[in-house]
Amino acid sequence: MEAPSEAALRIHLRQQSIIPTKIVIKGKEVRIALPFKKKVKQRAVAIFTRQLSTMIDAGLPLVQSLEILSSQQDSPVFKKIIREIREDVEGGSTFAGALKKHPATFDDMYTNLVVAGEEGGILDNILTRLANYIEKAEALKKKVKSALVYPTTIVAVAVIVVGILMVFVIPVFESMFKSAGSSLPLPTLIVLTLSKMIKKYVIIFIPGVILFFYLFRKYYKTENGKALIDRLLLKLPVFGPLLQKVAVARFSRTLGTLVSSGVPILDGLTIVSRSSGNRAVETAILNARSSIREGETIAEPLGRSGIFPPMVIQMIAVGESTGALDAMLSKIADFYDEEVDVAVSNLTSLLEPLLMIFLGVVIGGVVIAMYLPIFNMASAVG
Repeated sequence: MEAPSEAALRIHLRQQSIIPTKIVIKGKEVRIALPFKKKVKQRAVAIFTRQLSTMIDAGLPLVQSLEILSSQQDSPVFKKIIREIREDVEGGSTFAGALKKHPATFDDMYTNLVVAGEEGGILDNILTRLANYIEKAEALKKKVKSALVYPTTIVAVAVIVVGILMVFVIPVFESMFKSAGSSLPLPTLIVLTLSKMIKKYVIIFIPGVILFFYLFRKYYKTENGKALIDRLLLKLPVFGPLLQKVAVARFSRTLGTLVSSGVPILDGLTIVSRSSGNRAVETAILNARSSIREGETIAEPLGRSGIFPPMVIQMIAVGESTGALDAMLSKIADFYDEEVDVAVSNLTSLLEPLLMIFLGVVIGGVVIAMYLPIFNMASAVG
């Protein structure tokens, strides 16, 4: 049959009381992927999910709810995605099947929970849980970003200021000292030498730094590179404990949401491993999944990984034995959300004085080194 789209074909067949199990497009479909395609923000997905839950709970049909939500979206990308989902649902596809066509916006966890909601007739409740999960996950991400933005900004400003001093200001002092003809102190000689090296090799240094980060990213995308770097990140003296708390909070929140929504534990662990964000944590979860298939509990293999704290392992063990694993995971997630809050505030308090000392030593040291010969000349004249 000929039709402008798969959705239109499904509608046409349904009018003839025919329900297709599979539709294959004849010939090859060519799609051009844009390199800088805009992504839909998770906050927008959370709002969409909560509003859709409210509409379905109020008794509105799914197709009508999607039409209303698509018309009120500010983002053209998200508006187009919701309209395509509505067309697929109207054409006979399940809601989860329509969502799976947009994996960049709706991940495995989202679509698997929607499958559970559709099969169990509790789609509105599942969507509410999803909205809560996305909001809490985004709040956790913002906390980590806030801990990293401040030190990164300060260090970047310090590097720029020192670079400007070395390239433009120090050479002026050097010509002035040469005209004076007096011997220079050791700190001044060190700064002048560094200035000459930076000025001479800056053309090589900047491309070198860019190349280094490019190669680092390429290596990080490999299996061995990601595993090694992610393990090292968890062992960092200051940021390691924070990253561990974030990983535990994300694992507990995600798995708790999946289990409470009726997703099988093995499927839930597979989804959680993909969304962990750290290869070391992902490996530990997948090892736990393999052990569970062989008859072990969840707590035993997680405890052997050495990534999850003993308290978490004990609480998971209690949750398994009492049949309240989802509730226990939710409590762990709430606890570690608060732990991340405390860790971020402590990290900020620790970094502020350290960064001030760093700025004082670096920039102050350069300035003092340049003024030492002037003080020496002034004292000699006096």
